[in-house]
Parts: sequence; C-alpha cells; structure tokens
Amino acid sequence: MALLLLAVVAVIVLVGSGLAQWIPDNRTPGGGALMTAGEDRVTIDVRNAGGVDGMARTATNHLRAAGFDVVSLGNAGTFGHDTTVVVDRVDDMEKAAAVARVLGVARVTSEPDSNLFVDVTVRLGSDWSVPVSAERGEAWAEVVEWFRNLGGTR
Repeated sequence: MALLLLAVVAVIVLVGSGLAQWIPDNRTPGGGALMTAGEDRVTIDVRNAGGVDGMARTATNHLRAAGFDVVSLGNAGTFGHDTTVVVDRVDDMEKAAAVARVLGVARVTSEPDSNLFVDVTVRLGSDWSVPVSAERGEAWAEVVEWFRNLGGTR
C-alpha cells in the first residue's frame, strides 16, 4: 500500500513538473516589463537602512523576480532611516526610476559614484514594504516555481 501511494505521489510530481514548464513566466512585480540581460541589465546594491529584519532580502527577491541583477545586499552603515530612497549611481535616472517603480518608491536621487560598480543603490527605510500588487499571486507563484525547479533548467 505504501509503495502504491509513493508511486502515485511520484507521478503527480512528475506530471506537475512537466506541465509547469509550459506555464509562461511573465509575472513581474508592479506590472512592468522584465529587464533583459546585456546592455539593459541594471545592477543594484540593496541596503537595509530602516533596521527591519529581512528587509534587504525581501527587496532583493522582489527585484530579482522583476529581472534586475542585485549584486549586493546587506545592512546600511546606520539604521533609523524612515524613508526609502533609490539612488542613481551612473548618471542614468531611467534605470533608477525603473527600480523605484518596481519597489513602489517615490523618492529617486542621483549621486553618481563610479567606485561602487553598480547602477543603482537602494536604501530601504522603515517605510518600505512589498507593493500590494506583488503580494497577490505570490503563493501560487511559489508553487509554480517549485514545479519548475523540479524539472531543472529549460
């Protein structure tokens, strides 16, 4: 009996994995278009300046789901910042504005610094949370992603 149950579960997982590869992966936070690799690639440094546990990791996952390249994350030098700021580092406000849209952030500034080797820095204040539009389909998206990962890379 246990062997039969195990076989049924294995078949369900394999079928689910096979079907998941045909489900389009067009979910993007904020409804924006996915970023592409190459010259359109936006590199981002995410810093938790608000002192909320896990905030930088949550924002990183959100940005990566939208196709951005988060190359660094962690805590800022100090906590206690209330307002989230997206900072342009390469004198290209369009890239910073795209990041701000996905994060649902209104404040964007420009502080070019070629020594940082990133296009954008995100300083997360204690006011930031995942935009509501992104939270809606996350449970289903996690199930689909789990099936995709079972099948390996496509």
